[in-house]
Amino acid sequence: MAPRIGPVGEELQVPDKDTKAMVGTEDTPGSKASPNPQKLRPSVFHSIKFFVLCHSLLQLAQLMISGYLKSSISTVEKRFGLSSQTSGLLAAFNEVGNTALIVFVSYFGSRVHRPRLIGCGAILVTLAGILMTVPHFISEPYRYDRTSPDMPQDFEVSLCLPSTKALASASSNSSCSSYTEAQHLAVVGIMFTAQTLLGVGGVPIQPFGISYIDDFSHNSNSPLYLGILFAVTMMGPGMAYGLGSLMLRLYVDIDRMPEGGINLTSKDPRWVGAWWLGFLISAGAVALAAIPYFFFPKEMPKEKQELRFRRKGLAVSDPPVSKGEDSSSEQSPADSPEKKDNLAQIAPDLTVIQFIKVFPRVLLRTLRHPIFLLVVLSQVCMSSMAAGMATFLPKFLERQFSVTASYANLLIGCLTIPLAIVGIVVGGILVKRLRLGPVHCGTLCLLSALCCLVLSTPLFFMGCSSHQIAGISHQPGAQPGLELFPGCMESCSCPSDDFNPVCDSSSRVEYITPCHAGCRSRVVQEAPDKSQVFYTNCSCVAGGGPVPAGSCDSACGHLVLPFMILVSLGAALASVTHTPSFMLILRGVKKEDKTLAVGIQFMLMRVLAWMPSPVIHGSAIDTTCVYWAHSCGRQAVCRYYDHDLLRNRFIGLQFFFKTGSLACFALILAILRQQDKEERTKATIPNPGLQQQLLASEAKKEPEESRV
Repeated sequence: MAPRIGPVGEELQVPDKDTKAMVGTEDTPGSKASPNPQKLRPSVFHSIKFFVLCHSLLQLAQLMISGYLKSSISTVEKRFGLSSQTSGLLAAFNEVGNTALIVFVSYFGSRVHRPRLIGCGAILVTLAGILMTVPHFISEPYRYDRTSPDMPQDFEVSLCLPSTKALASASSNSSCSSYTEAQHLAVVGIMFTAQTLLGVGGVPIQPFGISYIDDFSHNSNSPLYLGILFAVTMMGPGMAYGLGSLMLRLYVDIDRMPEGGINLTSKDPRWVGAWWLGFLISAGAVALAAIPYFFFPKEMPKEKQELRFRRKGLAVSDPPVSKGEDSSSEQSPADSPEKKDNLAQIAPDLTVIQFIKVFPRVLLRTLRHPIFLLVVLSQVCMSSMAAGMATFLPKFLERQFSVTASYANLLIGCLTIPLAIVGIVVGGILVKRLRLGPVHCGTLCLLSALCCLVLSTPLFFMGCSSHQIAGISHQPGAQPGLELFPGCMESCSCPSDDFNPVCDSSSRVEYITPCHAGCRSRVVQEAPDKSQVFYTNCSCVAGGGPVPAGSCDSACGHLVLPFMILVSLGAALASVTHTPSFMLILRGVKKEDKTLAVGIQFMLMRVLAWMPSPVIHGSAIDTTCVYWAHSCGRQAVCRYYDHDLLRNRFIGLQFFFKTGSLACFALILAILRQQDKEERTKATIPNPGLQQQLLASEAKKEPEESRV
């Protein structure tokens, strides 16, 4: 029976034969095919190689826009006054829409026009990316202090003046209105909606693309195409952090700069970069990559004839292939009996209601397999570690080592992501070259997880304590009275919720505003590249100043590179477990359950790791806050953290998940060794039934040999 390779089988087989004719006449210029090249040349949209190229670019752009929020999470927090728990929930909402619909992808399978559905999903991702930028355009321009719109920013409001109190209270009353609160809720709601749509749009892209490539590529060439696809796709998160590094160097209101400009640098804690611009660029890239998908056919000719001709054509020319032979040789994997058995559990002939009823039974049967359950739990632990690190590592570097958001993203994009990719590749090479069996795959995973855990231990000690902040923290041996507002600024009427830090570098004491330092005047030193702001006549500073604007630099900023090298090496070792653990799943479950087992694996990783992990890490970070900003009576963004507590809890969570993964791999290895021992024991015990079968088969072979 001829396979169905197009909406009308005979119409789509003609270009395939023309392709063979064209390939067969490449070395014979005088053939009959040369006078009409237009009719014989197949469309580029009937080439699986072109589809692989397009899909690689689309998944690259889709992962770039999905991961971009993680590169600018601290900037979004400052811009809209969000806690780390809220921002973690926002990042996790990308997985909510994806997880809710991913199960139905296995039901629809090849029933739909897969390229067209991929294109529609990409368009939805584009719209979600554009929707993510709407809060920037509907919000008022960013004000990094409490000045009124008709006054220059960062000037007299922050100084020690008696009139400041009246001005601050008037500004507070005007800014805190019901409209402001409604606008804040609308902004947060829009971002959560955009993140959900971003996940929904990404549902059909990867599963349908992979199945489309596997169906219409040469059987032996399919792994090569999928390897190219994954290699290009893995660069998406790195490009997201690189894009974030570039965009966060630009001021957030670059499209509506104030007339007098701004007196901020990217190292100022009040600096907010152009986070929204990266979403526009990524959305544009996804939109361009989505265009070709509306021109690909639902089914295209198999690539098999052309590749087989290239192998044999130089030695022997192919004889004319009859329709029956062509159909048998081009039998697609989906039409083979083996493939039908694999798809039996997915039940392609069931209705949606029947599929929903069958799915829980198959899920429970798969979860009863101990190896599958432990491998999934180990991958959940690894994914939880990766999700928390990807979401909040930039913010951790900013706070712990006083680096800019742009530099933090640059370090992650240039060190951590590439080494993680190398780890995945090395794991695959080791499995293939050494031909590792299940026991050796478990051993490789255990050793990699153990080395990853060992490398994370020094991270607890690579950091330093918070510097002195007047009125907030008091360190042993510091000047007395700094735990409360000192009497030197009692004559000043300082607003309680203003934030314009200055640093007394001689004593390494930071003040929340120049007013809290008792500063009464301000000096701007102009420079060709940037202007530096200083405050003078400060009654709380020895000698009266001057003190520069901005927070005090971290005393351990030089440790950021060693810290990132250890983090990146740990990420590489954790990534080595990706391929061998995946092989444990494929070799551990029944043949007919493999397809659905992989789908269940990714679903559980989303539900148990990628969704809750950012919220867990964000909540842990919030517990280390020592000074919260307040906006209209509600708790907003955290201004200062306890650095020691932040480091211990953030790295401690990473250590906890790595320990869980190590324990799972140890149990997996113990079970595999026990199973291997039992199999060897069975092999050594003689089986009478087997011996009788061997004697009977030898008796049958004797007449055949006599006839020969």
